[in-house]
Amino acid sequence: MADTLHRSAGAGTGGVLVAVGQERPAGAVARVAESPVSTRTPVSTRTPISTRTPASTRTPVGLGGGGGLPRARAFGAERAFRGLTLAAGTTVLVIIAAIAIFLVAKAVPALRANTANFWTYEGWSPNDTVPRFGIGTLAFGTVLSSALALLIAVPVALGIALYLSHYAPRRLGIALGFLIDLLAAVPSVVFGLWGRDIFVDPVRDFSVWLNRYFGWLPIFGGDGPFGKSVMLGSLVLAIMVLPIITALSREVFLQTPGANKEAALALGATRWEMIRTAVLPYGRPGVVAAVMLGLGRALGETIALAMTLGITFGISVNLIANGGNTIAANIANTFGEANDTGRGALIASGLVLFTITLIVNITARAIIHRRRKFTESAA
Repeated sequence: MADTLHRSAGAGTGGVLVAVGQERPAGAVARVAESPVSTRTPVSTRTPISTRTPASTRTPVGLGGGGGLPRARAFGAERAFRGLTLAAGTTVLVIIAAIAIFLVAKAVPALRANTANFWTYEGWSPNDTVPRFGIGTLAFGTVLSSALALLIAVPVALGIALYLSHYAPRRLGIALGFLIDLLAAVPSVVFGLWGRDIFVDPVRDFSVWLNRYFGWLPIFGGDGPFGKSVMLGSLVLAIMVLPIITALSREVFLQTPGANKEAALALGATRWEMIRTAVLPYGRPGVVAAVMLGLGRALGETIALAMTLGITFGISVNLIANGGNTIAANIANTFGEANDTGRGALIASGLVLFTITLIVNITARAIIHRRRKFTESAA
C-alpha cells in the first residue's frame, strides 16, 4: 500500500521513516535542492502598468506596518488648555499693572500738594490746610515689625515642621499639623482683639522685666509706659504667620528623597546629622519661599496691628515703649476721617507698600532660582 512505512537505509543509525508512495529516485531530491528558486513574479501575473495605483495617491507606510501619524486637530484639548493657562497668566499681569496704574494716578495729586519731604518727614497731617506728610516713619515701622515677627516665628516654625515630619509618631504628627493649620483660618480681627485685651498684660510684665535688667540697651530702654508696643504687635504677627511657614516647610521636608536620608543613615549619621546634611539642604528653596510668603503676610497685615500698636509717629528702635505704626495700620485708622488729599496720601503710602511687597517677592524668586540652578549643576 502507498501509506505503508518502511525504514530507509541506515535506519538502525538514525534513519527516517518514509512512506512507500512518497519514495523518489535517488537523485530526485538532489535535483530539487539544486534547482534555483525564482523570486520574480511571472510575467503573466504582473499587473499592467495602466492599472497600477499612482505614486501620489499611495498610502504611506509607517514604522511597524501602520499608517502615517494622524494629523493634529486644529482645535483640541491640548491647545484649549494652553490657551486657558496663557489667559490666566496674562490676567494676573494685567491686574498687577492696573493696580499700579490706579495707585500712581490717585497718589500724584496728593504728592503734588504735599509741602514736606515725602520720604523723610516723620509726621502725618494730610488733612490740614497746608498738607504735610511723610512715609519714613510708617515704612520703618512696617519693616521693623515684620522683621521682628519673622525673627520670632521662623525658628519656631522650622522646629515644629521638623518635629512633625521626622520625629513625631505618624498619628500625632497628623493631629498636630491639623491643629496648627487651623491657626491660619482664624480671622485677623480675632488675633487683634486677643492681643489687645488678653495678651497685652503678659507682654507688659515681660517688657518691665526687660527694661529692668536690659534697659541699658536702646531697644529695651525708656521709662514707660509699656504695653501697646512694637513687641506686642510683632508677637501677635509672629503667631499669625507661624502656620503658613510651618505648613509649607513641613511639606517641603516630607518631599526629601528617601534615598538621600537612607544614604546618610547608612554612613553612620545620627537623625539630626541626617536632617542637617540631607533634609535641610534639599528643602532650602522651599523654606525660603515659605519665609517670604510669611513676610508678605506680615507686611500687609492691617487690623491686628491697628489694635496692638500704640499708633505714634516717629522713628524709634525702642521695642517695648508704647508706640509704633505701620503703613497698613495707618490706612485702617485714618481712612474714615481723611479728605481728598488725605485719601490720596494714604493711597501714596499704599503704593510704597505695594513696591516693598513686590521687591520682596522678586528677591525671593531670585534666591529660589539661584538655588535651583546650583542644585541642578551639582546633580
